[in-house]
Amino acid sequence: MWTSAQYRQVVRGSAWYDLIVTAAFVTPWSFAALHGVLLSLSQTFNLPGELPPFEPMHMLMANLLGSIVCVWAVLRIRDPQQVFGRYDAVGRFLFSAWQLYALLHGASSLLVVFLVFELAWGVVQVLPVRASSRASPLPQGDCVNQ
Repeated sequence: MWTSAQYRQVVRGSAWYDLIVTAAFVTPWSFAALHGVLLSLSQTFNLPGELPPFEPMHMLMANLLGSIVCVWAVLRIRDPQQVFGRYDAVGRFLFSAWQLYALLHGASSLLVVFLVFELAWGVVQVLPVRASSRASPLPQGDCVNQ
């Protein structure tokens, strides 16, 4: 169970992760460089699955994903509300389902690394948050009956 302050840090942490991981998806040029690095990793380690060349429509989808995720990440960094963490968890579980679908249909096994992080961030953001007490704390020390 998280305290409210801890949960805000979790939301902010997941947002920083998103921003770092998806920043290269924002432009066609940065994504082309990232795709080259991922392709080299896949070939170097002889990983199963396909990482095909990207056509203009694929690039558009990758850039759309990067743009939206980065904007969403900046919002959560600046204002890590509990409700944003809950919505983010739902989005991560949905995205995890599509990553698993892609893996089962021949996508590069590099995707497993991202799937693990998506699931982990989703799980930590659905854990309960302790309700903060609105009552003032009990007085400390000796109580004198009047």
